Amino acid sequence: MGARGVRMAGDREQNGRGLCRVDGAMLKIGIVSSPGGHLTEVRCFRSAYGQHRHFYALNDRISLAKDMLGRTYFLTHAERDWRQIVNFWEAFRVLNKERPDVLISTGASPIVPFAILGRLFFGTKIIFVETMTRVEAPSLTGRIMYFLAHRFYYQRQELRRFYPKGSYVGALI
Repeated sequence: MGARGVRMAGDREQNGRGLCRVDGAMLKIGIVSSPGGHLTEVRCFRSAYGQHRHFYALNDRISLAKDMLGRTYFLTHAERDWRQIVNFWEAFRVLNKERPDVLISTGASPIVPFAILGRLFFGTKIIFVETMTRVEAPSLTGRIMYFLAHRFYYQRQELRRFYPKGSYVGALI
C-alpha cells in the first residue's frame, strides 16, 4: 500500500488500464515532463490520473491543451548545466505548494529534482515509466530514476537487463 490507499500495480492489469489503483482516496498527482513526446506519452495515462486532482510541471513553455490550463507550472529549461540548480529550487517551490501524493513521469530531466526532493522532504511516491522510444539502451533519466522511483516500469523487453527490479508493462500507448 502506498500513500493514501494507493496500490501500485507491479504488472500491467489485464484490461491495460492505469498504472495505479486507488482505494476510494482522492489523490494529488504531479505529472512532471518535458514537452513534446514525453508529454504526449504521459498524457496517454490520463485514465490513471484524470479523476484525481493533478497538476503539470514542464521544463519549457508550450501551447497548452484546455485541460492543462490553470494547472501547469513552467520550469527553467536545463540541459545538464548550472540551471539544474534552478530546477531544484523550482521543484521545491512547486512541491511545497502542491504537496502531491504521487509524481508520474516518462522523462526527461525535470523529474530528477522533483523525485529527490519529493522523497526527502514530502513523502511523495514516485512512478517512472521509461519512454517507449528507448529500445536497446536506457535513457540517462531512466538510469537515474531507476534508483529513485518507488515503481519503475519499462515498455521494451530489451531493457530488462538494465532494469532487473523494474516491471515490464509492454507498450502503454
